[in-house]
Amino acid sequence: MRIDLHTHSTASDGTDTPAELVRNAGAAGLDVVALTDHDSTRGHAEAIAALPEGLTLVTGAELSCRLNGVGMHMLAYLFDPEEPELLAERELVRDDRVPRAQGMITKLQELGVPVTWEQVARIAGDGSVGRPHIASALAELGVVESVSDAFTPEWLADGGRAYVEKHELDPFDAIRLVKAAGGVTVFAHPAASKRGRTVPESAIGELAATGLDGIEVDHMDHEPATRARLRGLAADLGILATGSSDYHGSRKTCVLGEFTTDPEVYGEITRRATGAFPVPGTGGSHFA
Repeated sequence: MRIDLHTHSTASDGTDTPAELVRNAGAAGLDVVALTDHDSTRGHAEAIAALPEGLTLVTGAELSCRLNGVGMHMLAYLFDPEEPELLAERELVRDDRVPRAQGMITKLQELGVPVTWEQVARIAGDGSVGRPHIASALAELGVVESVSDAFTPEWLADGGRAYVEKHELDPFDAIRLVKAAGGVTVFAHPAASKRGRTVPESAIGELAATGLDGIEVDHMDHEPATRARLRGLAADLGILATGSSDYHGSRKTCVLGEFTTDPEVYGEITRRATGAFPVPGTGGSHFA
């Protein structure tokens, strides 16, 4: 089985619609794909309606968290999307995205960059506006060569010249809320230092002690030595080690199935989840 447990659609900051994403996942030879848009489950219904035969969908989200001033992302799988407390927190994060993006645009304009809200809103479309959309605008304007080049202290990285903070969950609260909603938690790309500061590995132990299910080990932002170290850490802590592409369509260079999760680990995730269940494809519709 080929299992990719971290992808994004136009419901957040990917470039594939949810329907396109699952069709592309099937064409890429995946058996299982998780749709984990940032703080959003809005793309799930469309993805389910378009699921090709032979592909199973894991519903999820990537939750924005912050620990001791350091941003981090928590992958949440197979939770009940209507559980009130977790839903309220996701809505707080979502509602903060527009004023935050407008604040970053203002900072960029003060730095002499001719970016506008209209440009960023066009790029975001129906998705939840975020830094990747602003980064795409900077690339369009020729300010940076690529989206990744915008995530530096000079521009949009945490603490960068145009950075604006947003509402984010405490990761210990995120674990509690996801568990209460019947879901499973995996710390996304925990050692992706090229994105900015990362939480210390001692904090991963503290998160594991309070219920963190796993860490994302095999990821494009982890060098081979880092992956080996994280795999050992997961084994020492008795938590799961996953792998995934973090696919964003054409917004990033990673491809579906670039990294995958071991079938036994996937099986354990599904065994632990009680809030929702994987959805097997039956041929899908022609969802536009």
